[in-house]
Amino acid sequence: MENLTGNSAEVHRSKSEGSDSLNLSGKTVNMTPIMHLLLLPLLFSIAGAKDLEEKKGPFENTVLNVPEGTPVPYPIYQFQVTHPGVSDFRLSGEGREDIRISNDGWLYLEKPLDWSRDDHYIIMVEALAGDEVVDGPVYVTINVLDINNNAPYFNQSTYTAVVRENNAAGIPFTRVFALDQDDPQTPNAHLSYSLVSQIPNNHNILLFQIDPNTGEISTTEEGERMLKARQGIQYGRGEDRSIDALRTKFNDYCPVQNIPYEENPFFTCVERAEIRRRNVDPLEDPDYTLSVRVQDLGGASETSLSGNAIVHILVQQNLWVNPGPITVKEHLKETYPLVIAKVQSNEPNAIYKLVQKERELKFPFQITEDGEIHLTDELDREDKDMYILVVFAVDSNDKQLDPPMEIQVLVEDLNDNAPVCANMESVFEVQEDEPVGSLIGQLLAHDDDQAGTLNAQLTFTIVSQNPPTASNSFSIDAASGRIQTLRLLQRKDQQVFNLSVRVSDPVFNTECKVVVKIIDVNNEMPLFEKNDYGTHSLAEDTPVGHTVLNISATDADDPDSGSSFIEFHITAGDDDNIFDVVTDGKGVGHLVIAKPLDFESSPTYKLQIDARNPEPLMKGLDYGSESTAFVSVSVTDIDEAPEFSLDILDVTVPENTTKGSVLLTVEAKDPEGKEISFKMDGDTQGWLEIDAATGEIKAKNKLDRETLETFEVTVTAFEKENPEKSSERIVSVRLLDVNDNFPKLMETQAFICAKKPEPIIIKAQDTDSAPFSQPFTFSFIFAHGKKSPNWDLKSIDGTTAKLTLKKQPTEDKTFTLPINIRDNAGMGITQSFKVRVCNCTELGYCYFAPEERAFRLGMGPTIGILAGILGFCVIIFIIVIKRANKGGKKTTEEQERNALM
Repeated sequence: MENLTGNSAEVHRSKSEGSDSLNLSGKTVNMTPIMHLLLLPLLFSIAGAKDLEEKKGPFENTVLNVPEGTPVPYPIYQFQVTHPGVSDFRLSGEGREDIRISNDGWLYLEKPLDWSRDDHYIIMVEALAGDEVVDGPVYVTINVLDINNNAPYFNQSTYTAVVRENNAAGIPFTRVFALDQDDPQTPNAHLSYSLVSQIPNNHNILLFQIDPNTGEISTTEEGERMLKARQGIQYGRGEDRSIDALRTKFNDYCPVQNIPYEENPFFTCVERAEIRRRNVDPLEDPDYTLSVRVQDLGGASETSLSGNAIVHILVQQNLWVNPGPITVKEHLKETYPLVIAKVQSNEPNAIYKLVQKERELKFPFQITEDGEIHLTDELDREDKDMYILVVFAVDSNDKQLDPPMEIQVLVEDLNDNAPVCANMESVFEVQEDEPVGSLIGQLLAHDDDQAGTLNAQLTFTIVSQNPPTASNSFSIDAASGRIQTLRLLQRKDQQVFNLSVRVSDPVFNTECKVVVKIIDVNNEMPLFEKNDYGTHSLAEDTPVGHTVLNISATDADDPDSGSSFIEFHITAGDDDNIFDVVTDGKGVGHLVIAKPLDFESSPTYKLQIDARNPEPLMKGLDYGSESTAFVSVSVTDIDEAPEFSLDILDVTVPENTTKGSVLLTVEAKDPEGKEISFKMDGDTQGWLEIDAATGEIKAKNKLDRETLETFEVTVTAFEKENPEKSSERIVSVRLLDVNDNFPKLMETQAFICAKKPEPIIIKAQDTDSAPFSQPFTFSFIFAHGKKSPNWDLKSIDGTTAKLTLKKQPTEDKTFTLPINIRDNAGMGITQSFKVRVCNCTELGYCYFAPEERAFRLGMGPTIGILAGILGFCVIIFIIVIKRANKGGKKTTEEQERNALM
């Protein structure tokens, strides 16, 4: 046979015990005669497969992926064992009728796999030497990969549906549903719906659409407008729909005839049409028939498989039609209640309910059982110009039969409101000598009738002017109410005009009052009483707010107008704004000190002060020298205290700052340039010192944040020759923490009752702040790194740990445990913690045997003590004896009390 190394296998046929054998990679597999027929497909599958070397691997648990429907025999995987005596393999588990293994370890398919039957198999494989298992078992999981070999199909071949006229576009009225037996987690079962055709489609306009993902069918926008039901007779609520009732309706539309109904071709035609409409069957006589398709692979591939179904649709008449918007004139003089509209449900026995959407207090509407909407009272557009009625059609159980319907009722305007002036009296001002046509102002008025209609269109007319003049002085725009001048106005001729203006709509009119005031033009300039106010001397410590002098000016303009109002401005000689002029506008100004004076910065000032009006001067006029005055100010020097360069002095330093380090240099100087010195007060800890000459504040001793984190000292700068001239500043010092403290045990000893050992809670504390304090780490430190067989130590939170006795000792004993406690920064030491394990009393305290009590101080020691002090004087001897006796008695009493604990 041909040798297919790499992309094939070496295949040999030989006779062995009456059967052929198949050798894959040198291993021989016995073959039955039937397997001869499978040999040729196997060769083609091997030749077309990927490199067989990639299908080989060690004898271990394996997960394999195999497509369904492969041609067989199909090689899956070859196990390569290391045991030299392996001659065969044995399979057990799932799929043994479909999956085989050759004696050279090739796992292959004897039958194609089917994902819809089983999507995976788990097989146990054992390697044999003869009949003995020499390797394994190993487990093989075979995942069956789905291929797109199942076409989607609808759960019905034919669907029927009913849709009403004017069904909203995009709102589903029915749905088709399809299934696919391929793997739902793959695109093979991703279904997409589409509309193939619509019959009839006379105008080539689709009236229906289908959601590609859900299969929901709805109307298009064209369908919402164009779908029409077969015409039929309309019946009211509870109305009989028998043939006799049909005859009555026929008589209402047609003259009474002598021909019997059965012989009247017009009646029999109507009768047949009505019976046919009532009994229409969508399967036999549909209005529309849709052909729908479903495709897998999302319908996006040329290899997509598909299924088809038919949807028969019947269009039903929709009587539930909105009659709005309804227009009703306000203040309509009619007999109420008045029918303004009617609605009809698609269900003849519907019960109608009417509510208002806005929930206003006034609701002059009601509805009858036949669906007639009545207006119960007159409407007023100025009160409310639109109502929204919500109509419900429900059954006897209050279940909705049709969607709620919103009906707009628009209130039509009538001209029933007169114009109203915005103000009882409108006042305008205009300067004299304004050019002809200058705007005086605009008269405001409004009308409550509907804006944008003739009912609210206003016309303005000047009716009268007081005092009257030879010619009209003002005109008004009839449409806007803008008032303008018709001639030059002089205040000396007339100061005030009173106008009466008529404001009219097509029916009503109102008169509005207008007052026009002629105000003085600024044609006079302010004049100072004198232009030079001389020189004024001020000490440099004169307080802010002090009045240097008063100045005054006059203005010949009208005293009641802005033209005569005088403002004073310092326009030169005061770049630092040291001075200000305070005035009430009536011509008197007060020159005051606005900022502290400083002889060293500026010993003299020559101020220029201008008098000005807030109103602009009349065109052609300019301010002159008569509106300007000068003042000279001389500042006299005084001996001032030293001044610090900064008002706020703060310093933050670490607590481990070395002795002699400069924390801060305080800067100050004397305004007169005199020599100054520094001193410091308030250092209660004695940590700091100040250099009297330079102002350097240094660390004098070790700083300790745990003793005092923040503190303040007072630094005084004073003149050496005159110490009374001094200034003070507070210096705030804040110490930053460094990790100079380690966690310490709050208690160093405890006891445990042997018969009832309870854990001991160990607590530690660190006077440092974060991040140099908690959380702490607790651990034992034993020699040679050994663990304790008797004790266990576990942290509880950042500051505590739990010490637990694991084994009970055979006797009372005191243990000294080395506990290492480290802070959050890793700093810590090992500390001794003594634990006595003892027999406890009923109260939970260690029991002490009587012989273990502390001995009392006897006479022998007392005499020895007395003999040792015989060399002292008699008085001291007596005192020592008395104190020894008292001390011995007290000690003995304490020892007796301790022995009882």
